[in-house]
Amino acid sequence: MNLFNALLAAASPPATVLDRANAFFEWTSGILWGPWLLVLLVGTHVYLTVRLGVVQRWLGPAIRLTFRPERSAEGDVSPFGALATALAATVGAGNIVGVAVAVTAGGPGAIFWMWITGVLGIATKYAEALLAVQFRVRNERGEMSGGPMYVLANGLRLPWLGVLFAVFTVIAAFGIGNMFQAKAVTASVLELVPQGTPETPIRVACGLIMATATGLVLIGGIKWIARFCEILVPFMIGSYLVGCGIILALHWDQLPAAIALILSDAFSGEALAGGGLGGMIAAGVKRGLFSNESGLGSAPIAAAAARSRNPAQQALVSMTGTFWDTVVICLITGLVLVVTGAWKSGLEGAAMTASAFGTIPYVGPTVLTFGLISFVFSTLIGWSYYGEKSLEYLGGLRFVPVYRWLWVVAIFLGATFPSSLVINFSDSANALMAIPNLISLIALAGLAARESKDLLSRPETFE
Repeated sequence: MNLFNALLAAASPPATVLDRANAFFEWTSGILWGPWLLVLLVGTHVYLTVRLGVVQRWLGPAIRLTFRPERSAEGDVSPFGALATALAATVGAGNIVGVAVAVTAGGPGAIFWMWITGVLGIATKYAEALLAVQFRVRNERGEMSGGPMYVLANGLRLPWLGVLFAVFTVIAAFGIGNMFQAKAVTASVLELVPQGTPETPIRVACGLIMATATGLVLIGGIKWIARFCEILVPFMIGSYLVGCGIILALHWDQLPAAIALILSDAFSGEALAGGGLGGMIAAGVKRGLFSNESGLGSAPIAAAAARSRNPAQQALVSMTGTFWDTVVICLITGLVLVVTGAWKSGLEGAAMTASAFGTIPYVGPTVLTFGLISFVFSTLIGWSYYGEKSLEYLGGLRFVPVYRWLWVVAIFLGATFPSSLVINFSDSANALMAIPNLISLIALAGLAARESKDLLSRPETFE
């Protein structure tokens, strides 16, 4: 009983402390996510799309490569295992809650800009993975280690920038990959309980369950993580899309009007109360990055562990992650919010999406909660690996056990902290992580283009 009371106390820190922290991260996020970063992000997407010869045109063969086993090449996990791990980290609360946040901030037109960010971001995800495999190394346990920190150090010859990226990744992991995800599940569960039910015990219970389950998977490292994700990811994405498909079928007559509203609002911002076109585009781009992570530098950390015949092969597989995450899942979520009218409900975040799923008789909210829990749990697993590899780069393997304990503790804290604080912290960490990665992508675009042109001309890349 004393332990439970202590957890209740930890779940209710002084409001003044949280308010000050939230104000600081809100200010930081506002500066970092100014127009300059949005231009840098979208500009990198466009630049790499052109420089790589519109690599998006290889999407069909890339999807087929995803399901071909690769046992003879160098690496720790299968190409699909690496993609599943990246998708586990990428397909999370951002696909459900993040889309609703974008619509709240920018209106239905933000969905279009999320989608555009995803289409263009496919090229960035390809370049990130190609460079990560190109410059990966083996650690003292014989496992593959790679990602933007190694690209910055070994490719760009700027080891200090690699250190900064690794530091920012460790910090960002606790935001986008941990506390935001835990908070989203807790909010969804609270939507299912009767009004008047005390919230704190539910928050504590959600935090403890998620922390314990995540810790059990992390014990086995990347091989356990990849095997777990290979099973969970296809099932969770399929289940969620079925639920969305049912809603769209129930509102099929509203679908043309919803698409027309998204397209018209994308260039006018008229549906955005008190805002404008710039604010709507910013909302869509920011949530697009939060969801698909193209340009963030996270997914190539998993790509570096894959067995692949050459860097382009895994890069093709990796770029399909952005397609599934944003071009498909986020778009469908956005359509669901618009056709059901949930975007006009005055609700925010998980509550808005829950309102849309409430249109499925009897089981709608339960379907959403299951989808959100599975999305979040997979993200907790995938992002733990990103933070772990970044910490390994900074200090070696000796810090990994301590990191894993801190990771599960942060899950509990994320389930209990205010939503605004978690979102502002996550946004700030995302921006700090993206900046050095985008620098490396722009500086090494020529190398990526030359390697890509050569490797994509080889038949073995597609075998």
